[in-house]
Amino acid sequence: MAKRAAVDRTAARGVDRASPLPLWAQLYNDLVRRLEGGAFGEEFPGEHQLTDEYQVSRHTVREALRRLRQAGVLESARGRRTAVRRARIEQPLGALYSLFSEVQARGMQQRSEVLDRGLRRDPAVAARLGLDPDTDLVWLERIRYADDEPLALDRTWLPASLARSLLKADLSATGVYAELARSGVRITGGHERIHAVTPTTAQRTQLRLPRGVALLAIERIGTAGADPVEWRKTLVRGDRFSVVATWAPHQAYQMQVAAGSPAQP
Repeated sequence: MAKRAAVDRTAARGVDRASPLPLWAQLYNDLVRRLEGGAFGEEFPGEHQLTDEYQVSRHTVREALRRLRQAGVLESARGRRTAVRRARIEQPLGALYSLFSEVQARGMQQRSEVLDRGLRRDPAVAARLGLDPDTDLVWLERIRYADDEPLALDRTWLPASLARSLLKADLSATGVYAELARSGVRITGGHERIHAVTPTTAQRTQLRLPRGVALLAIERIGTAGADPVEWRKTLVRGDRFSVVATWAPHQAYQMQVAAGSPAQP
């Protein structure tokens, strides 16, 4: 029996001029189909490219793109190329979470690239954790990925007495919290502050950040029971991550606005 040829879900199918469906609607449907098949990646084609590819007027292309923006599929701004709106990772406020677990829970492939790690002494970080200034700390710097796209730049400090196993652990496909748990250390709570920052040129390159997109800086002190054991600063792409909150009439909801710039680690 002859094998069926594989169907390329990213290839354009063109338009049917005999169809009662308007050309812009046919183009809209085909672009959605191609996006669902994984087409286009980071850069969405421009009007001229789509006009040539589908052999339709520029007016038809503009109407289809307008409808895609209305549907939240595309995003664009003056002076910027049209881009595909990627799914955001949403994190509820007031809940302990692992970025590793959050990415996996949304069906995305998660991995980490370790940029640097080792033993350090950092009096400022030690003070945050209530430790002596000369305490040995395990230091980790990683880039976190979701579906092979950079999501966050993560810097973590932990007491070496608890986290020495992280110096040799394979963190490419597991989370720090999971690895600590294997050594009997469990992060059970903590305190977090989230604020927007302007990325540096190096950070923009590392995270492949589109122009005009800010970073969310997440500064966390993680605790094991009542003891602070983790200081972490994570820079997350603002176009891929958001925080959400729920509230009820008889439950308090609190927002704190800090004056001035947050303290640097």
